[in-house]
Amino acid sequence: MTIQYKQADGAKKRLARQEAMSKPIYILNGPDLNLLGEREPEIYGTDTLDSIRQQVEAHATDAGHKVDFRQTNGEGDLIDWVQEAREKASGVIINAGAYTHTSVALLDALLTLDIPVIEVHLSNPFKREEFRHHSYVSPAATGLICGLGAQGYLRAIDALIELFNNS
Repeated sequence: MTIQYKQADGAKKRLARQEAMSKPIYILNGPDLNLLGEREPEIYGTDTLDSIRQQVEAHATDAGHKVDFRQTNGEGDLIDWVQEAREKASGVIINAGAYTHTSVALLDALLTLDIPVIEVHLSNPFKREEFRHHSYVSPAATGLICGLGAQGYLRAIDALIELFNNS
């Protein structure tokens, strides 16, 4: 009986990994991230969002995964994409920008997900203004990566892949 259970468990893990590889990882970016490279480079660095997208796509492809990389300045768009991810994504990496600190609606949408969510911030919000210390994303996130600049997105890809492999 134990052997059958372990075999069934192994089959479930393989199926979960196959499903994770067949669906893209959604990478969702919130307001003002389209201005990266221009806006406060001393805080956010000089990488543009397009250069981050290119790095992320290459990193994910090398690991055998696809990404769907998006940016919006609209809260409603971000929520719509999170809801879409319920069916179409294997996991979500989200840098919600200022909505991190203000959007209960985004939290509610994220709480509906049954897939891993990694919260990413280019800077370390805990070293900045006090209002940035609170995140409405964190209660729904599997993990948080902050303060590593563009590398944070790559570490988030690695973390999701590790979660897929261990599920």
